[in-house]
Amino acid sequence: MNSVPGGFTVLIPARLASTRLPDKPLADLLGLPMVVRVAQRARESAASRVVVAADDARIVEACEMHGVDALLTRKDHPSGSDRLAEACALLGLADESMVVNVQGDEPLIEPGLIDAVARTLAERPEADMSTAVHAIDNLEEFLNPNVVKAVLDARGLALYFSRAPIPWWRDGHVAGGFSSLPSPAPWRHIGIYGYRAGFVKRFPSLPVAPIETGEALEQLRAMWHGHRIAVHQSEHAPGPGVDTPADLERVRRLLAG
Repeated sequence: MNSVPGGFTVLIPARLASTRLPDKPLADLLGLPMVVRVAQRARESAASRVVVAADDARIVEACEMHGVDALLTRKDHPSGSDRLAEACALLGLADESMVVNVQGDEPLIEPGLIDAVARTLAERPEADMSTAVHAIDNLEEFLNPNVVKAVLDARGLALYFSRAPIPWWRDGHVAGGFSSLPSPAPWRHIGIYGYRAGFVKRFPSLPVAPIETGEALEQLRAMWHGHRIAVHQSEHAPGPGVDTPADLERVRRLLAG
């Protein structure tokens, strides 16, 4: 494992309710609940501790059964960030400590990506958050509003995130749309975040930003209020996450293979 200056904690928010895949954190993946698979992958990173922040006692029990640290948080949190804030408080994390938020539906998360996001934050004291991107290599992804795009500045800090195809390729857009990708390739956002714990605890008190509401992207709230996000540029796309029963079957096949 590669060390990260100052060390860090991985927090995995897990919510039992899911409209597309009921009881998603407990979905069976070759004999283990999905959230346990995620925690096991996170343990392969350089994290000093991996903790699941759950909204239901059944998730806590499943984690404890498999030797995974878990704590019970309130059910009524409006977002994963609010759950993270409560978890940081319950764990007594110092404001200057670092936290990496790994989603509970990413059982194929690369431990090296977790380390890279933590290291990016550790090396950028001007940033309160960090995240990751990778280059988009096909036009369909660039145009898909479910694929979040990112634009960075020269220092590797985020300028903006959007569901729209950005940066807009003026000369490549003709009647009917784009026929190819712009060059250099645009960035696809990867949904993993590093935080300083003090910022996580303050984040829920920040007023919701208009751009956050329009894009339905919570990270824009931080940027709207002047907080910087440092970005790791990954050479590899992440493994598939699990949102639907079809996604679950796909990941089962990949794990079995």
